[in-house]
Amino acid sequence: MTTQAAPPRLGNVFPPNADWLAKWHEDALEPSLPIVDPHHHLWERPDHRYLMSDLLDDTGSGHNVTATVFVECMAMYRAGGPEALQPVGETEFVNGVAAMSASGGYGETRLCAGIVGFADLALGDRVVPVLEAHVRAGGGRFRGIRHAAGWDPSADIRNSHTNPPQGLLRDSGFRAGYARLAPLGLTFDAWLYHPQLDDLLDLARAFPGTTIILDHVGGPLGYGPYAGKTDETFARWTTSMRALAGCPNVVVKLGGLGMRIGVFDFHKRDAPSPSQALAAAWKPWVDTCIEAFGADRCMFESNFPVDKITCSYAVLWNAFKRLADAASASEKAALFSGTASRVYRL
Repeated sequence: MTTQAAPPRLGNVFPPNADWLAKWHEDALEPSLPIVDPHHHLWERPDHRYLMSDLLDDTGSGHNVTATVFVECMAMYRAGGPEALQPVGETEFVNGVAAMSASGGYGETRLCAGIVGFADLALGDRVVPVLEAHVRAGGGRFRGIRHAAGWDPSADIRNSHTNPPQGLLRDSGFRAGYARLAPLGLTFDAWLYHPQLDDLLDLARAFPGTTIILDHVGGPLGYGPYAGKTDETFARWTTSMRALAGCPNVVVKLGGLGMRIGVFDFHKRDAPSPSQALAAAWKPWVDTCIEAFGADRCMFESNFPVDKITCSYAVLWNAFKRLADAASASEKAALFSGTASRVYRL
């Protein structure tokens, strides 16, 4: 059997180690609490496969995951046709998974109930046919665009898989394409690194009618020139995040702290860490976001399988539940499902 040739590995993504993950197990805390996972990927790459069955194994590991949102990752692009339209193949692929899940034949979780794809917003006005093609291909599930902007001047930092130029979010061509999102009812998932948060602030202020979902608590970096500078990074990040919180059109995904590019090294340890340890380490970052934005503008996310290098799906959501232990019932409902359901119109 032949498979589609996969694009190169995403710059900051490394496959999880199943044998290592098996060294630690936890039963799900609060197993009846409804969860909408607003950020995961699906792909088949030379070094790793994460498809529908793999996602079902994770979402079925004990927590009450009612629905999920797929976020672009260069999966299953069309092999031919106009280059600008090739990413629509990803939406076609994911909508097929969503349709399979919606049949009810794979359990109660509605996988990929929302879809976030990629379109090159630097095309300016010429991006409109691409956006419209995504909407058609999504079968009523397409919700927005992520055009990753992660860039850093250090050669040690891997830039985003979109190979963005410096200052993408301030570029006039990009903004011309970005201006086309809101009229089509589309949101923007922002993925960038913490030194770039001021660029996002400028974008949010310039387009107050466009909803921005900031991925992975704003991308704090902890390697290359940022290694060993967690306190400095946290201070700079905190200032930027509090400024962003002043923009009512910005919401934040609480997760991504298990990635290898961040300030934590749990993935390098001899065995996976328990959820108590993860929650304690992540608490200052998550609490800062919730305090600044409020629970109704925050949503926990798995970022799987990327964060699977640090812990299993069951342990990850246990850590989140520990982090939300002091929250009220309404706040907890927002953090685990309400904000995601509202923002992605599930």
